[in-house]
Amino acid sequence: MSAEPKSALEALKTELLTAVGEATDLAALEEVRVSALGKKGRITGLMADMRSLSPEERKERGQSMNALKDEVGAALDARKADLHKAALAARLEAERIDVTLPVRPEREGRVHPITQTIDELTAIFADMGFSVAEGPDIEDDFHNFTALNFPPGHPARDMHDTFYLPDRPSDGSRMLLRTHTSPVQVRSLLADKAPIRVIIPGRTYRSDYDMTHTPMFHQVEGLVVDEKTSMANLRGCLIEFCRAFFDVDDLPLRFRPSFFPFTEPSAEVDIGCLRRGGELKIGNFGDWLEILGCGMVHPNVLENCGIDSTKYQGFAFGMGIERIAMLKYGIPDLRTFFEADLRWLKHYGFVPLDVPSLAQGLNR
Repeated sequence: MSAEPKSALEALKTELLTAVGEATDLAALEEVRVSALGKKGRITGLMADMRSLSPEERKERGQSMNALKDEVGAALDARKADLHKAALAARLEAERIDVTLPVRPEREGRVHPITQTIDELTAIFADMGFSVAEGPDIEDDFHNFTALNFPPGHPARDMHDTFYLPDRPSDGSRMLLRTHTSPVQVRSLLADKAPIRVIIPGRTYRSDYDMTHTPMFHQVEGLVVDEKTSMANLRGCLIEFCRAFFDVDDLPLRFRPSFFPFTEPSAEVDIGCLRRGGELKIGNFGDWLEILGCGMVHPNVLENCGIDSTKYQGFAFGMGIERIAMLKYGIPDLRTFFEADLRWLKHYGFVPLDVPSLAQGLNR
């Protein structure tokens, strides 16, 4: 290749790299890219002119052109990243909010009913000596099913009920989005052993969506394991909680036999209510409404967690946080909890800094 084409390519490279460096915004940089690498760009045009060259010249010129194209392309990418970074910094500077300014009355925030309800039930159970335990949203089969005495063919393991993740660990077990907060019971027993007294509020996931079901929702579970716990202790604990939460001193509770894989005996709990004219009122009115499930911890669950079931026993319970919030605050549709409607939040939300407590009131 003669010295003239080489010098022309060097001059073109210098010109294009200078233009890339001088681009002040993304629009100007895009113009440089199109003028260099577009269908009618200068580098594209030079590559099209290679058809008249001999094979040896075409090979040598092609190598030089590809090197020029790669270098200009890399410069364009680097400059684009710099401009993106500068644009983001400018936007952050322009949209900066002084968090020390007082709240504007017309924009006063509200505490979401889910957060309020979690704070309320935490205050009640804390007064009974419960601590709060947490765990991961992504679980394995052992913690979510096997350790909780779910047999291999249990319907809860089906794909239409459970969100399974595509990746599998090296041992071949399937990862999933937890279908209940019970795996934290297993983790608590494995980590802390007995005696233990915890509540477990958190997100859970199931494949369902209608007025009373959403793919993501919140549950709270309670677990007590020691040497003397009985069904009577469970009953007293839940009566105390329901009456404090709904603020009804004579609220009746009814325990009906049921079945759960992880408790034996198991029960579903109803609270007193009144249904009239399409409205529901909680209280001692002669009618009943199912509110939660509970039971004595199954010996298999204790043994799976390394707890001697001949020495220790315990009780567990669980309920939907959205469900009890809907009942207490008259919210008709579960889906509205997650629609981020500020009008809804202003209506059903709570004033910030009014922290629920049994001494000052749960929902002042």
